This record gives sequence, structure tokens and C-alpha cells, in this order.
Amino acid sequence: MLLFRSEEMVDGWCAANNVPKRPLVSLEQLWVLAKEWYSDRLTIHSRRPKPDEMVEIFGRIGLTGSFWDPTADTWGNPECS
Repeated sequence: MLLFRSEEMVDGWCAANNVPKRPLVSLEQLWVLAKEWYSDRLTIHSRRPKPDEMVEIFGRIGLTGSFWDPTADTWGNPECS
């Protein structure tokens, strides 16, 4: 994970390093995601969210599209949004 001050800095870094730009996540979105993803981490019932739960969590914080869908054939593909 890399943190940048602006989208322009992301664009510059991607160009300088010949890396395709992937969907961006704000710090606020990341914080909400972490709280939801690990809300029961210290309980005996802790488990990783199921794919449909992942899509629901991502969607609630504005992370949508096939990149954020673990059931999509293109999941994680930087060319998808």
C-alpha cells in the first residue's frame, strides 16, 4: 500500500514507475474498511468475510466495480474499474 497526498502525485508516480493506475482509496474509506473488516477480529467467531459480504462492505464505502468484486473474473485486474 502506498499513500499519496493527491491524485496528481499518484499519476506522476505511476508514470515514473511504468505502473498502471489502480482504483484509489481515500484514508477515510480505508479507515471504515479496516473497522468493518476486523470488527470481530478478537472474538472466537472471527472469520474472513465471504465474497458476497466483501462486495457489500466495499459498496457501503463507495468501492464498486469489478476490481472490488472477488467473484468477478477480472477481480484485482488493474485494467478494470
